[in-house]
Amino acid sequence: MALQGKMVIGQSGGPTAVINQSLVGSILAARKHADVSGILGAKHGIAGIMNEDFIDLTAQSEAELETLATTPAAGLGSVRLKPGKPECERVFEVFRKHDVRYFFYVGGNDSAETAYIIAEMAKQADYDFCTIHIPKTIDNDLKVTDHCPGYASAARFVALAFMGDDRDNAALSGIKINVVMGRDAGFLTAAAALARQDEGDGPHLIYVPERVFDVAQFQADVKAMVARYGRCVVAVSEGITNAGGEPVMTSGERDSHGNLQLSGSGALGDFLSGKVKEAYAGETVRVRADTFGYLQRSFPTIISPVDAEEARMVGAFGVEHAVASGEPGSVAIRRLSSQPYASECFITPLASVAREATSLKDAYINEAGNDVTQAWLDYVAPLVGELPKMGKLF
Repeated sequence: MALQGKMVIGQSGGPTAVINQSLVGSILAARKHADVSGILGAKHGIAGIMNEDFIDLTAQSEAELETLATTPAAGLGSVRLKPGKPECERVFEVFRKHDVRYFFYVGGNDSAETAYIIAEMAKQADYDFCTIHIPKTIDNDLKVTDHCPGYASAARFVALAFMGDDRDNAALSGIKINVVMGRDAGFLTAAAALARQDEGDGPHLIYVPERVFDVAQFQADVKAMVARYGRCVVAVSEGITNAGGEPVMTSGERDSHGNLQLSGSGALGDFLSGKVKEAYAGETVRVRADTFGYLQRSFPTIISPVDAEEARMVGAFGVEHAVASGEPGSVAIRRLSSQPYASECFITPLASVAREATSLKDAYINEAGNDVTQAWLDYVAPLVGELPKMGKLF
């Protein structure tokens, strides 16, 4: 027998360009089921639940929801909060008060951990309840799933940004360093390789957190590319680490989940620019650096069609699974084929996704640790979609 009562849905962690597709997919699927007696949106995730700060999601027209679905960033507002026992007790106090039987949390592995904590607490309290984690992260680092909603659109942004920046660099030559998001996994930085269409196109070097970053080798790599092409475009993850496993550059600040702050400043780009100039001591060399920062997450108009479709799909699938089975879990994506691209959803235990992260496979990184392989391009290209062709006179 299906659980009968209200559902609460919240969004958590870094926003994406398609996170609202998952929200709308969940809302529209829930509206079809009489067992779901009400739909409450928690403003700013778990914090909104504790404050009973809800939005009634039963009154909006389908047209209004479809407009929201194509709007980037978290329509309900997001949060970075790891609940402890007092917070979870407050959450269940609110759930009981509002007769909530379904909880859907859209987010990454930290959000999956929150969902897992709440699911376990419900079990201990013998409260008939179903918790579903709906995947989302531009980092693409959730375990089990083939890839994560939100990633493909951010990867498309990175590829397009490098396509344009490479043409800019070719016009004036010099060395350009672009710092891309990626704390422990280089999926987003590796997507820069899609910018290449001809021999000599940048990025000429790609550095990801999965490999130790050696400054001396970086300097040598840059000089080698300049000698070959007369210029060099570099893609580098914000989370690159030294031989001691420490980030090359960080603010030192941590969030409630213990994650170091890496984005939001140009410190790493400035550091690497300085090292390049050091390598060319006594010579005049044009070196520039940009930090893509938060623009990667919620940029409109460049959304991957596959990403939008799958983000809607995981939201709807989570609701259908919850109503049909009442069993907790995390929605994951299974790739059925790459050419033509096809996928399906399935449920994996919350414990298999909570907190833990994955990273780029060794097969995706070249032996020198400064580029990606064809296997990587075969994986990512179907997700990002067709890219524009760059015209050249020489």
